[in-house]
Amino acid sequence: MQLFDVYPLNDITIQMARGSYVWDDKGEKYLDFYGGHAVISIGHTHPHYVKRIEDQLHKVGFYSNSVHIPMQVELAEKLGKVSGKENYQLFLCNSGAEANENALKLASFYNGRKKIIAFKRSFHGRTSLAVAVTDNPNIIAPVNQSDNVTFLPFNDEEALEATFKQGEIAAVIIEGIQGVGGIHVAGDAFLQKIRSLCDEHDSVFIADSVQCGYGRTGKFYAHDHSGVQADIYSMAKGMGNGFPVGAISIARKIQPKHFMLGTTFGGNHLACAASLAVLEVMEQEDLLNNATRVGDYILKELQQMHNIREVRGRGLMIGIELPESSKDIKKNLLFRHRIFTGEAKPNVIRLLPALNITMTEADILLQALKTELAK
Repeated sequence: MQLFDVYPLNDITIQMARGSYVWDDKGEKYLDFYGGHAVISIGHTHPHYVKRIEDQLHKVGFYSNSVHIPMQVELAEKLGKVSGKENYQLFLCNSGAEANENALKLASFYNGRKKIIAFKRSFHGRTSLAVAVTDNPNIIAPVNQSDNVTFLPFNDEEALEATFKQGEIAAVIIEGIQGVGGIHVAGDAFLQKIRSLCDEHDSVFIADSVQCGYGRTGKFYAHDHSGVQADIYSMAKGMGNGFPVGAISIARKIQPKHFMLGTTFGGNHLACAASLAVLEVMEQEDLLNNATRVGDYILKELQQMHNIREVRGRGLMIGIELPESSKDIKKNLLFRHRIFTGEAKPNVIRLLPALNITMTEADILLQALKTELAK
């Protein structure tokens, strides 16, 4: 049997990782400014994280949601405290796509409606309903297509109001900062408008925080910058620092019933241990403030560089839009400077490092970028 070839791969094999660095099978050291799609939130193989999982593995690794799992309660309480959403409810699952899938399902359960508002350039996952609200025809199979989804221009209040006037909107789903779509920030006024229209029409505001959440922007969820509260927050990626885990945080107005949602692996003992370790490190190392401090520094320095079309983002979620003549810079950063970064179309470099990245490591990246932009 061979692998199903769906991933374009860099010719690199990583064999070891520590903090913000990885090493390949030839012993070459790389600075990781991408964290495997924003997954590495507290650094690779953080000692507290490793110990938490290892200790739990010696006790019990898995049992299903047919018994009490006290660690789930502990995680809900810790997540509520760190995120500032203590009056919410937690449902644990395995991935960002699954989190969004369950969020959309809950919205429809709540008000009995089918129509969903999503936005152009959005990415919400690859499972059936999550991909139906994703604006990328290349990954939507015919079976995933739905007449229940309306895609609107991002940050367009008039289009939003006009669509709500048509009635029967179950939910609005929006990334606080679009990741795959090119690091586009949802305006504070736009998020406030979504909140007011959802209140007026009893629709559900779903804040997709899978990539832009978990402290990446300096606040726990990117949507928090707008000062509004969503009805459901979806999360994954940085939640487990590499361990597969996802969740939705659900407002009290949405009431649970037995069997309305379910999962085999979601909220298992190891996933809870990993997630608790992440939150504990975030608190102990003050990582939200570090994301703001280092992120603001990188943004300021990038904005002063020549040959960059635009710099977008908040905290440690940064997009660098380059002219077509600079399209090889991401490749050069990787193979000449040994720095991993991400990519989004059109021609945008994505920076998504661990939240404990240092100023020294930021300067390494900035100097490499200056070198490449000067050519």
